[in-house]
Amino acid sequence: MTQQFKQVAIVIAERLAQLLAANVSVLNEQGTVVAMSDLHAESALYAKHEAIDAPVLSIPIHFDGQMGEVLIVRSAQSEAISLRPAQVLVELLLSQATATRPDQHELKNKFIHDLLRGSNASEVNLLREGQILGMDLTRPRAVLLIDAADYILSTIALRELEPSAQILRRAQLVISSVVSFFHLPNDTICAYIGDGEIAVLKASSTQDLAAWTNGEDEPRHVDASWANLIALKRAGAALLDRLRGDTRTTINIGIGRYHPTLKGLASSYQDARAALSLGKRFSGQNQVHCLDGLGIAAFVGLSHERTKIDLARYLLSPLDQESELLETLDVFFFENCCLSTTASRLSIHRNTLSYRLEKITLLTGLDPRRFDAAMQIRLALFLRSLHGDGHKLCKCTVDEHWDQPHIGQISDESCHAAIHYR
Repeated sequence: MTQQFKQVAIVIAERLAQLLAANVSVLNEQGTVVAMSDLHAESALYAKHEAIDAPVLSIPIHFDGQMGEVLIVRSAQSEAISLRPAQVLVELLLSQATATRPDQHELKNKFIHDLLRGSNASEVNLLREGQILGMDLTRPRAVLLIDAADYILSTIALRELEPSAQILRRAQLVISSVVSFFHLPNDTICAYIGDGEIAVLKASSTQDLAAWTNGEDEPRHVDASWANLIALKRAGAALLDRLRGDTRTTINIGIGRYHPTLKGLASSYQDARAALSLGKRFSGQNQVHCLDGLGIAAFVGLSHERTKIDLARYLLSPLDQESELLETLDVFFFENCCLSTTASRLSIHRNTLSYRLEKITLLTGLDPRRFDAAMQIRLALFLRSLHGDGHKLCKCTVDEHWDQPHIGQISDESCHAAIHYR
């Protein structure tokens, strides 16, 4: 615990007790009392855990890279105290107590802001500057973009607090929740980047995401950019629950993929930004948004062609070694998703066709019998085909060859129909 944290804790405890006519204690993140409004009164730390008549309000604080908690216990003289006004008062007092202290967060926020928008500095210089600011940027990281505008930019009741100070204070409270949730040593890899948004440079290796890895997850042979994405989304969903509980407002989170090298963080940010923007528009609020969960909106709304191709490959990667299933999809779509005519074209029983479609659903998570999923698969197949990746659609006339026997075994050399593999 730093001396600055202790001094600010003393100010908050004394001033808040005067304003609310209550007993106030400030605890550090280990739960130890740092400051008390009345040394002769029963400690709020104990009051929190003992069966007493007076209600206890608990308000998290963050200062000087450390987390703490303000406990407010009503006394016989105090009026009814509700959480939101008390929280605003704590924010005000914390802002006033630290007003004369140089804000080191500004440098960190600017550094991360520039990094995510594609800094022109060399990687060596970026690593050095990050190290000076206390950041370990040598580990693989992906960007989590938190939209907390409803909380950070909301109007407050107390007009004594400058709007800019209010915004920064609330942003720091959101960051402190993120730090606590991920059990981070400090908040250096989180930054307020404006417009009510917090960027988190989350370490994304398998070890870093072990708490959110399901042992039953099937490893997928995909590009490294999509590695550990399932665990990262689970972490994002759990974080969303925490932040919604802490702020009691609308929160959305965009998940970016991991991209190699330090400058790849800018690409991860663009992924998270696109997922957040499209997700809020088409999927709704209070959700975790990721490129692979946007449905057809991703293929229509994304402007970056390379990202759409990567997404197509990722969605269809479980079928890379399943030529029979890919052929089944092509015929299924050619027959306008009609089960009976598809089965006839493939010379298989309808139950066999249903089994294949069910297997496609199990492998990809996309059911080709449902319109939105079918559109995603169809668009993904076209994108992969147009860019010469794996399964490819031929431009020949299909009807000329449907009467061939054993259509399911057409070879690459003899294929002049609508489908071939290379």
